[in-house]
Amino acid sequence: MHYETDMSLGKKLCLNCDYLNDSKELTCKQCGMKVYLRKPYSLSLTLNYVIATSLFLIPANLLPMMIITSLGIDEGNTIMEGVSYFLKHGEASIGIIIFIASIAVPIYKMTVLIFLLIIAHFKLHNLSILGVKLYRTIRFVGKWSLLDIFVVAIMIAMVQFQTLATIKAGGAAFAFALVVVLTMLATESFDPRLMFDIERRKR
Repeated sequence: MHYETDMSLGKKLCLNCDYLNDSKELTCKQCGMKVYLRKPYSLSLTLNYVIATSLFLIPANLLPMMIITSLGIDEGNTIMEGVSYFLKHGEASIGIIIFIASIAVPIYKMTVLIFLLIIAHFKLHNLSILGVKLYRTIRFVGKWSLLDIFVVAIMIAMVQFQTLATIKAGGAAFAFALVVVLTMLATESFDPRLMFDIERRKR
């Protein structure tokens, strides 16, 4: 399947406002953002960010998100243990929100990004339209990525502590923050126009 692209028409599409600029323009005439024929090293950058995200997802889910110290005894709780806590104590809505924001959404973003990379690299033009729709969903979800970090605050606020108990963030909190940042960087580095190009670009 063949699609007309900005490059084939001798134009540059602004990915911020969708304005079609002349190919010689360096900034968008409508919104002032920088415009590129294609984002430099888009596929390699996106792939590297996805790999880094997958590595940090492991400690983010296995290490304790928070550490509770009570009477000199430390007790760590992972994300899934936090979800189980709320489900067992009648707070299913909180548990579901934590599961979606902390586990389902990051995995969904990574899955979509890998799918987009496959479409762009192998030139699967019949999947390009689907790829654009999926790309828009992760761009939209990216606006709410800080919700993932806010999950930690919810877990801390909702858990009932003893009088002498103290709490601090565990190793998973740092890893999870990196996951959020890396998925956002991966999304922004990907150029969806590559899915419609006929020829493979080296970048």
